[in-house]
Amino acid sequence: MCISAYSAAMIAGGGQQAVAWDRAARQLVRAIRGERSQRAVSRRLGYRANPVAGWEAGRRFPTAGELLSACERLGHDVPRAFRVFHPPSAAALGTGSAPRVDAWLRELRGGTPVVVLAARMGRSRFAIGRWLGGETQPRLPDFLHLVHVITDRVSDLVDALVPIEAVPELLGAHRLRSAAKRLAMEAPWTEAMLRLMETEGYRALPVHREGYLAALLGLDGDEESAALQRAQEAGVIELRDGRYRDLTPSTIDTQAPPEDVARLRAHWSRVALERAAGPRGGDWLGYNLMSISRDDLEQVRGILRQAFRQIRTLAASSEPVETAALVNLQLVTWDERDAR
Repeated sequence: MCISAYSAAMIAGGGQQAVAWDRAARQLVRAIRGERSQRAVSRRLGYRANPVAGWEAGRRFPTAGELLSACERLGHDVPRAFRVFHPPSAAALGTGSAPRVDAWLRELRGGTPVVVLAARMGRSRFAIGRWLGGETQPRLPDFLHLVHVITDRVSDLVDALVPIEAVPELLGAHRLRSAAKRLAMEAPWTEAMLRLMETEGYRALPVHREGYLAALLGLDGDEESAALQRAQEAGVIELRDGRYRDLTPSTIDTQAPPEDVARLRAHWSRVALERAAGPRGGDWLGYNLMSISRDDLEQVRGILRQAFRQIRTLAASSEPVETAALVNLQLVTWDERDAR
């Protein structure tokens, strides 16, 4: 699981949930239509025929740009939805009736190699390259699938456009992600335990061994028991064949009120601080104190963001799952403008 760029991240290999992307696309079109008739919506969008009927039946699909333009024409606030979903990339979409889907996808993708996305999506790297380059636009099912392989949380984008309950194909994963998000905020160590449950070492245990997770994380047995109980009550794990299994999607977004995000960041920063004082063999810790121009500092910030996105995508498709790790990227500045 990778936690989004708004907090620390606990990295491990993430499994893929089977989704019928054609069905999800059909449901999304239907949700965007609302109470209007298919023919009325087609006319509202400027069509003489009734393509909306074909979109909902799955005979053909709109491109991502056509779908987003339709959202705007039908009163859905597309810019707001993209800001809610991923603020750093939202401006790349532009405004007006011709959304820049390729520019937004490039910004969202960051530095993740096309071959990685192609492998996760099961599509040709040439097709994905054409989408990212603006030569062609992905049809709606492919757009949803591509956003999924880049972020692992496409249901969050859908939920920002329409009520997620109207797209039942994505509802189950979305509910699990929401439960995992609450748990990550309230009991951060549960996230580390979920990641360890995905490793080959834990899966090789004949049954769950009390204290196994605690020993790896440097916790005591009571902390492990309390965390597992909370995770079970939240519905994000289940005990099956003697071992716990993680039920959550591989990525959750931890956007939340600033005070909650600050607490979560502080928790994982404290964990990193403790390991800095007593590092283990596999740890890598580095720092760089520098004097730098503000323009170059912005480049540093961009490099860190790109690295985070690449790490997130790499972790989501990593096999075999052999270990868990905390990646904690920080940039601390001393600028006289901030001190005023």
